[in-house]
Amino acid sequence: MEVIVAKTAGFCFGVKRAVEQVYEQIGKAEKPVYTYGPIIHNEFVVKDLEEKGVKVLNTKEELAALTGGIVVIRSHGVGKEIYDLLNEHHITVVDATCPFVKKIHRIVEEQTREGRRVIIIGNPDHPEVQGIRGWGNDTTLVVENADQIEHLSVSKEEKMCIVSQTTFNYKKFQDLVEKFEKKGYDILVLNTICNATQERQVEAERIASQVDAMIVIGGKNSSNTRKLYEICQKECKDTYYIQTLDDLNPESVNSVRSVGITAGASTPKKIIEEVHTNVRIKF
Repeated sequence: MEVIVAKTAGFCFGVKRAVEQVYEQIGKAEKPVYTYGPIIHNEFVVKDLEEKGVKVLNTKEELAALTGGIVVIRSHGVGKEIYDLLNEHHITVVDATCPFVKKIHRIVEEQTREGRRVIIIGNPDHPEVQGIRGWGNDTTLVVENADQIEHLSVSKEEKMCIVSQTTFNYKKFQDLVEKFEKKGYDILVLNTICNATQERQVEAERIASQVDAMIVIGGKNSSNTRKLYEICQKECKDTYYIQTLDDLNPESVNSVRSVGITAGASTPKKIIEEVHTNVRIKF
């Protein structure tokens, strides 16, 4: 059996940096270490950190109740009000926000200040998008699909700036921007999809089109892994979304001649290698 592993599979720069920063704090901190939300969308990494004493805080109320310690801001980033809250309570902050996400925060803040309404293309429930929105104002909107653009109640005279969630599907982003353009809106388009995301999606699509079965590895809450799965499924009907080797049904790949493997940005190298080795040896 031929097994093709995507070169772009696994931790991206921003995720790797964030995880390393938490482990660094564990090694040297004399205070309790917290993360605001899971540091990345991978429950196995989060569990390992918890076993080493890192506690996940999920609400502003939990942050406000702290009397000390170190709070690591996760790779997805947070809105301005969270920084203000932490400063107000004199909590030590280690900012592990992905630099590419941080760049979007600056764009949204600047464009809002200049009077443009910011439109974020992405999933409104995703923490990265919620954090980005927190650098705009009450007029800042999140758009995820074409139907929402059709029903947008925004004046054609109003100036807008369009940015994107870093892990959004590049082709879908282009389609939605085209929809805005056709409706005649005055828009400034800034493609803020991370290059690593684009490269990962393009490579996954290419591999999926060449194999009999495709395996996509990533956390169940990982937005970028979900998008990889959707992209691969369009090219290869036998595409499987797993978190670890335990989720892989042997019967799904034991009768095919070729298998492709890719993984989301929050998937540790160890898990990818374990799946690769098992598929190559056993099938």
